[in-house]
Amino acid sequence: MPVPALPHAVSRLRAARLARSAKPFLARGGPRGVRCPGCRLVPSHCLCALRPQLTPQAGVCLLMADIEPLKPSNTGWLIADVVADTWAFGWARTEVDPALLALLADPQWQPYVVFPGEFVVPERVVANVAGMPAGKRPLFVLLDATWPEARKMFRKSPYLDRFPVLSLAGEQLSRYRLRRSTREDHFCTSEVAALCMELAGEGHAAQTLEAYLDVFTNHYLQSKHQLPVDPGDAVHERLRALRR
Repeated sequence: MPVPALPHAVSRLRAARLARSAKPFLARGGPRGVRCPGCRLVPSHCLCALRPQLTPQAGVCLLMADIEPLKPSNTGWLIADVVADTWAFGWARTEVDPALLALLADPQWQPYVVFPGEFVVPERVVANVAGMPAGKRPLFVLLDATWPEARKMFRKSPYLDRFPVLSLAGEQLSRYRLRRSTREDHFCTSEVAALCMELAGEGHAAQTLEAYLDVFTNHYLQSKHQLPVDPGDAVHERLRALRR
């Protein structure tokens, strides 16, 4: 098994959340036993050697519901694997991490809260980042949670109220097969990040996130069903081509 990369933002948040836990977190479904600390998969299906790392101009800020960092199927982890400027913060209704507020106030960034426009007053909603102030870099704030949790997080985070809301209108249906929403137009967090990168003109990062999600899903499901991975199949070939 390859030596995992240094812990990234979601990995560090996971470690902090585990340190506060009174009892072990037991994920429902999925592979059991020892997991690789770098990719959360069992060693026989480790993904670490395939991890792409990019430095797009756009950044990602993940606001994560309480147990999201602990879930092996969480795809915010994949974003932190790929996108160099990724931050992750645990969300709580009664307190806000000062580091999160400092990031949102950093003058190099223009934060966009990514959320469906149908639930937001029209004057806050934008469909792209074309009107971003000169000299700023887009920072996509993603609410990494179940849909009911995300709606609560959006309503009860007043420090986000001053930022524009980026409403995505993706034409594709979600292909994520690990934790499917009851609504087919809801994307997993990694898919949302890929759509945001596309809007920011970061096409290579968008395609890499999509390909990496497909490979992760393949490894996860093969492990769950105790089947080997085929490193020469189409999903692996696509990721390899993007990493060249």
